[in-house]
Amino acid sequence: MMADRTSEYLKGLLRELCALPRETEWVEFKVNCNDSQEIGEYISALSNSAALCGKASAYLIWGVKDNNHEIVGTAFTPGTMKKGNEELESWLLRLLSPRIHFCFYEVAAGAESVVILEIARASNKPVQFQGQEFIRIGSYKKKLKDYPEKERELWRIFDQIPFEDLAAAEHLSDEDVLKLLDYPSYFDLLGLGLPADRKNILQRLSEDDMISSCNAGGWNITNLGAILFAKKLDAFKHLKRKAVRVIVYKDLNRHETLREQVGTKGYASGFVGLIGFINDLLPINEVIGKALRKKVTMYPELAVRELVANAIIHQDFFIRGTGPMIEIFSDRMEITNPGVPLVKTERLLDSPPKSRNEALASFMRRIGICEERGSGVDKVVFQTEFYQLPAPAFEVIDENTRAVLYAHKPLTAMDRDDRIRACYLHSCLKHVNRTFMTNSSLRERFGIEEKNSAIASRIIKETLGSRLVRPYDEHMSKKYAKYVPFWA
Repeated sequence: MMADRTSEYLKGLLRELCALPRETEWVEFKVNCNDSQEIGEYISALSNSAALCGKASAYLIWGVKDNNHEIVGTAFTPGTMKKGNEELESWLLRLLSPRIHFCFYEVAAGAESVVILEIARASNKPVQFQGQEFIRIGSYKKKLKDYPEKERELWRIFDQIPFEDLAAAEHLSDEDVLKLLDYPSYFDLLGLGLPADRKNILQRLSEDDMISSCNAGGWNITNLGAILFAKKLDAFKHLKRKAVRVIVYKDLNRHETLREQVGTKGYASGFVGLIGFINDLLPINEVIGKALRKKVTMYPELAVRELVANAIIHQDFFIRGTGPMIEIFSDRMEITNPGVPLVKTERLLDSPPKSRNEALASFMRRIGICEERGSGVDKVVFQTEFYQLPAPAFEVIDENTRAVLYAHKPLTAMDRDDRIRACYLHSCLKHVNRTFMTNSSLRERFGIEEKNSAIASRIIKETLGSRLVRPYDEHMSKKYAKYVPFWA
């Protein structure tokens, strides 16, 4: 069943629904209808129509006239009604497929009794009652199969319902919204002046889908608004586990934890602080290159920033009980997020951007945390090459995606997998920059002197054997050979 509703909430909801100019596809008014079959069909029709209309819930209300929405009261009492020997609610639930959430509420409207049936929107497939799917056409209940264009539209919506649009908190006053959201950060990150009055603050948040108007009056905070700008994520119960966890281990394994911290702020308002916190925990590496000798954090800040942003943006929010996690070991750093990638891991560097959470990704682009043009993996690979680190690894572990940054180690300490992964990613980086991997470019990537070009040749041969790269031109001599990724 749905979460319990307070009397205040239900009375506010009734006022708002009665104020509608007419019945809609997601609201139906009755006076004394007690036909069980009819009620079941209405649940199917209203649930499916709520999805089409972009509503979180639909409503069937007894005790209100459908022509003028006058509250007249009802004799309908769902708690005492049975179908055969079975309680009405149990009978309806058994015959619905899928078994969506719905709940009857009895509301006192002055001297009159009103019943509100709140029905969850269809989410993965059209809702059936006794094997039949229904829909609302205007204020009429019809069979969905008779309206194929509506059925097609409904299936398109099921593929498109984003997590960001759903409500994180409902029926909030202006004051409650501003208490829960770090709205000054919203305006600051967008480079906007903070409006002097509450009305314009709320209007701007609404225009950016951080909040939305509530059917029962007041506001809903959307998942988008909460996950980006919550002052405290644990104020939103189902988002508490989506906070970013940072764990530091003593050695190469997870046996002994030195430090663990869970983020509290929304992703946007807390991102700069999160990256600063991570960098303060990282070991120091001395970089020696052409006219370059300086101490920097072991992992380039830009690479860390890109991978953390990716973990946040590309996670699957519908996987419950887990969120992004950054684990720091003595020899590596692992960044994990729930959800498998939408492209193959070997194509992360070159693939165009794809995100399950496009509204979240779009806003993060607007405030400069990530870029429109790609996943940022090309930046990560470039940074690890520039700072003479082993190539990053990208893995799928169960239902999770993991990116691994490795601490510095010389070429002589790298194993075969390390060498092949670095060679392949180097070829990918060259290809997206519209050039080619050569023996010379690979020597530069590993810091191999020209006189030891045979070492680079052996690494290329290993990678060719793994079928991850191929010659650009089979007829070109090995001395001048160029190489591209296997998919190019």
